[in-house]
Amino acid sequence: MITSGVFDYINVLGKAADGAWARNEAISNNLANVDTPGYKRQDVSFETELRHALKASKYKSLDAKVADANLHLERIEPRAYTDIPNWSYRMDKNNVDVDTENVELASNQIKYNGIVTSLDNEFKNLKTVIK
Repeated sequence: MITSGVFDYINVLGKAADGAWARNEAISNNLANVDTPGYKRQDVSFETELRHALKASKYKSLDAKVADANLHLERIEPRAYTDIPNWSYRMDKNNVDVDTENVELASNQIKYNGIVTSLDNEFKNLKTVIK
């Protein structure tokens, strides 16, 4: 097997896109359950794990960090968790705020679009090299 590292950035960006998509689903679920008594807001953690994987090799170039992170991509998984499970500002014990969720959704959509644009650019670079 030849390991050229050609797809390192694509693999890492793909994992980031998976995380952003999982967060989009969690936010959509929160919005769908805004009126469900006792429902607690869900969120997804993946940026911290990705950042940790990229910082693991402190004194290396970005290319080397991405190559190292690519070796351990199976460890970088989006993880859903309940955000502030014991807190609620409503009488029905639900802690979902529609305005906050909409801001989070817009923010996450911008992040996701940026990741997809970066993936598109990586594939365009590969296409240029192949020509």
